[in-house]
Amino acid sequence: MSTLLKSAQALKPLFDRVLVQRLKAANKTASGLYIPEKNQEKLNQGVVISVGPGITNTTTGQVIPVSVKAGDQVLLPSFGGNPVKVGDEEYLLYTDKEILAKIENNN
Repeated sequence: MSTLLKSAQALKPLFDRVLVQRLKAANKTASGLYIPEKNQEKLNQGVVISVGPGITNTTTGQVIPVSVKAGDQVLLPSFGGNPVKVGDEEYLLYTDKEILAKIENNN
């Protein structure tokens, strides 16, 4: 089976869409026990892979840019997003307004 998608970097979202890879939960406990995949919790955090240019304001004609950029860590809603599979990896496409928050790491 042939596919046009060779890597996530080949995906360029349109309008105000954001391509996100959800962070994976730990697959083993601190003591070293493996957690079955069906029992692993789904994290609501992700990393932005790429973003669209923004959406055009119909009144002024100006482009309203997306509020996140590639590499940002974000807080995701429990449900939603359109799944996109590239190889063995799964990504999610959200609109900018669906992303709940940007996570700032001030270490």
